[in-house]
Amino acid sequence: MHIRFGTDGWRAVIAEDFTFENIRHVAQAVAEFIHEQAEDASPSAIVGFDTRFLSDRFAIAVAEVLAGNDVQVIMSRLACPTPVASFAVRHFATTAGVMITASHNPPRYNGFKLKDATGGSASPTAIRWVEERIAANLANGVQLRILDQDQALARGVIRQQNFFPFYLEHLKRFVDLDVIGKAGLRVAVDAMHGSGRGYLRSILTMAGCDVMEIRGDMNPGFGGIYPEPIERNLSALVAAVRDNRCDLGLATDGDADRIGAVDAMGHFVDPQRIFALVLRHLVERRGWRGDVVKTVSTTQLVNSLAARYGLTVHETPVGFNHVADLMARNSALIGGEESGGISIRGHVPVGDGILMGLLLAEIVAYHGQPLHQIVQDLLDDVGPFRYARRDVHTRVFDKRALVSELVSSAPSQIAGLAVVKVNNLDGVKYLLEDDSWLLIRPSGTEPVLRIYAEGRSPSAVEALLEEGTRLGAKWMK
Repeated sequence: MHIRFGTDGWRAVIAEDFTFENIRHVAQAVAEFIHEQAEDASPSAIVGFDTRFLSDRFAIAVAEVLAGNDVQVIMSRLACPTPVASFAVRHFATTAGVMITASHNPPRYNGFKLKDATGGSASPTAIRWVEERIAANLANGVQLRILDQDQALARGVIRQQNFFPFYLEHLKRFVDLDVIGKAGLRVAVDAMHGSGRGYLRSILTMAGCDVMEIRGDMNPGFGGIYPEPIERNLSALVAAVRDNRCDLGLATDGDADRIGAVDAMGHFVDPQRIFALVLRHLVERRGWRGDVVKTVSTTQLVNSLAARYGLTVHETPVGFNHVADLMARNSALIGGEESGGISIRGHVPVGDGILMGLLLAEIVAYHGQPLHQIVQDLLDDVGPFRYARRDVHTRVFDKRALVSELVSSAPSQIAGLAVVKVNNLDGVKYLLEDDSWLLIRPSGTEPVLRIYAEGRSPSAVEALLEEGTRLGAKWMK
């Protein structure tokens, strides 16, 4: 067995590799890592979990191993979002945190996210340490140290806690609930059966909104869809918005670290535009300043706004851990990625769909206009930009060779536009003369080419995707 963490944790199929035995071995290595990191004799950890099949039982298994290794455990009483567990790490000043979740992945998967003392993803160095310790422990037959949950609770080594009240008080620093409430918004919330269920509904209702929540029941199979708030998965939210004449629809993924939205017309509002809207709001309405961090696959709308405000933009490889690292080093104003993970300065260094949903509601309330009009005003101002992604399955290939060839043979033009810059930070990104771009990026986990494009019109985006497919054609046979 080889357990390898990806950009944000270890994920595997339940009952194949994601078993109680394996997760206990991961927890044993993490417990030893926590002792290495602890600055005092009382190391501690947060343990949270989502709504997936057996997530609560996997979380108990992790807590029992940590407790058996003399790590004080504060465990979520109920399923909770990843950003809530991350905030709990910081609130309780624990040495580390563990979140049992596979986020937006299919229902058959579960996962293990390791958090450092900031609440953000553990560093690559830390992850390598844990991976190596897992392998060494298995090779050497190291015995798992486990303290039964009931005994641990009786001794106070494990205690259960509702994290929501502390998290809510923290969010009030960043969201004007009074403005939202006075607007009298009618909001549809789609929890997608994930661990964000009840969060947006409760907070918006508390603010004074008329809120209806859909797919908020416990359903480990997620109703037969992947719990990812992208357009093809949100037909139920579109229907709820239209049928109930809502001003806004908000959707969070399986662990609520991503956001998607629907306007009153029933049109999907993607995270790219949400990112840009929040940036504009923070600068123009709040007067905030600071650097902006985004992944290479994220919209040029952000760059256009940053240029207007005189803000520096940093690009990172795909993965919120890269975004969070640069945000911390540059005290950035905002950071995000195209998949919907976005955070702001002062908050925990993880994507937070709940916070972004509340800020979007605040934006609608502040403007006193429908969301589709606010988006159109943004595009008229600094756009237009259209975005799309295409995933193409390929043969197994050498990723370095692909990147090297795409850089060395970079065309002077793509879809009739001059190539002004080539970026190989993560895959190969061709920036074009009108700020359109094409990114060809090998998947980190499977033989797939991810082809991203942003252009000035739907037809321009389609032409860029076709060119990207053509450029990667030799790797697809």
